[in-house]
Amino acid sequence: MHEIEIELGFMMHFTKMKLACFVAVVYAFLLVVDGASFDVAFDDIYEVVWGGDHVNFLNERRDAQLWMDPAYGAGFGSKLNYGSGFIHMRIKLPDKDSAGVVTAFYLTSNSSKHDELDFEFLGNREGKPITLQTNVFAQGVGNREQRTLLWFDPTADFHTYKILWNLYQIVFYVDEIPIRVYRNKMDIGVPYPNQPMSVQASLWNGEDWATDGGQTKINWSNSPFIAHFQGFHFGACSLPKTALDVEPCYQDLSNYWWNRSKYWQLSGKEQRQFNEVRQKYLNYDYCDDTSRHPTPPPECQFNK
Repeated sequence: MHEIEIELGFMMHFTKMKLACFVAVVYAFLLVVDGASFDVAFDDIYEVVWGGDHVNFLNERRDAQLWMDPAYGAGFGSKLNYGSGFIHMRIKLPDKDSAGVVTAFYLTSNSSKHDELDFEFLGNREGKPITLQTNVFAQGVGNREQRTLLWFDPTADFHTYKILWNLYQIVFYVDEIPIRVYRNKMDIGVPYPNQPMSVQASLWNGEDWATDGGQTKINWSNSPFIAHFQGFHFGACSLPKTALDVEPCYQDLSNYWWNRSKYWQLSGKEQRQFNEVRQKYLNYDYCDDTSRHPTPPPECQFNK
């Protein structure tokens, strides 16, 4: 009898261990499908591409700092190209007086008629709001700027900036809130990014245009300006550097969750958040700029 009790106890303990392992595996899987950021080192995903002596690493290279002085800034890029994904970075911007300083996080193709998806943070005088400019290039044509005033201080702490890219739409997120949508309307002749792109981040001198149309210049007495980056892992379909076609990345629904029908359009909650951001914080939209576009570009009717 005693032996039976021991055996039953062992079996129950073993079952609990298996259950705990199963829960851990499921939890890890949910992290993947939710697009959560894993704690990986910079070198697992990225490499420094310019200004190497203006880059610092902390926390076993899980935090990167780019800094800029009167000489130059710095930038890094992904080792691979991608054809779709939910790509994100946690960023804390340079503080104090950062007028003329541009911190960028973006996707870009290496081609003459390139595709590009931009987050550009436009620094400002201390106490004035920092503007987030987004832009979409398709087949070498950009000039699709939108500018959003952030509802928090992006220099005080890290925030997550995301780009969802699939066959149906491109969505720019701040934390979990969608601030911009660019839908695929190739069926009416609107170009849509469809080239492999790398992921880039940089800190650079944009005083010729970034603040007050270039009227407010950089105050170099506040240099070096430092931008902080972390959260280097993201979900995306990787491609060889020589690849020209992203079609396989668009079609795979089993491995690439961001291609599934759930992500073909905003959810009801996301649409409400998007509408609120546009109403309260959008302060420039190329679609409404009649001096540049007397007739709004055709995609504008679909992206509101």
